[in-house]
Amino acid sequence: MKFFVDTADLKEIEELAATGLLDGVTTNPSIIAKSGQEFIPLIKEICDIVDGPVSAEVAATDFDTMMKEAEILRKIADHVAIKVPLTPDGLRVCKALTDEGTMVNVTLCFSAAQALLAAKAGASFISPFVGRLDDISSDGLALIQDICLIYENYNFDTEVLVASVRSPMHIIEAAKMGAHVMTSPPSVIKQLYKHPLTDSGLAAFVEDWKNSGQSIL
Repeated sequence: MKFFVDTADLKEIEELAATGLLDGVTTNPSIIAKSGQEFIPLIKEICDIVDGPVSAEVAATDFDTMMKEAEILRKIADHVAIKVPLTPDGLRVCKALTDEGTMVNVTLCFSAAQALLAAKAGASFISPFVGRLDDISSDGLALIQDICLIYENYNFDTEVLVASVRSPMHIIEAAKMGAHVMTSPPSVIKQLYKHPLTDSGLAAFVEDWKNSGQSIL
């Protein structure tokens, strides 16, 4: 499973990239607005840190304006993935950009039917929102399972990018289902390190080594 981080915090991105765990970055208008930084220069800085796909979302909702915005965004770097909403105009943009060789991330997916449409439009990534479905008492992970099954049935090239990830459980269960990518806030990725037996075991090793009186250096 590929790990993308859902943030525009350059420090967090740099720290995760240094671990070798990071395969890409996703952003959205809300994340950009929260950063307080200028959109285009910020995406350029992220692209300088990360070699993998960096999702930059269009702000418009109509086909013509989305295409104009996409033309600007894809000039930032070759590994920018244009993020478009799962609407008729968004899928039309997806098809046009895909035909020109540009990566497209279709976002705001909440049903298997929508995911099927995105794959047929040639999306590089489909972003089903697990956490937001859970918030309304729907089963977000069941959607991931359905999409993975449908895509496998027809050998679609579109990668399932699990979004709105709220916990390590979302990541592990989606990985078991065969999802290709997940994107989460940095805090959720860092939770994957945690286990009480790791902490207690390391503490015991450190104490035993200290009591041995030895030193490697």
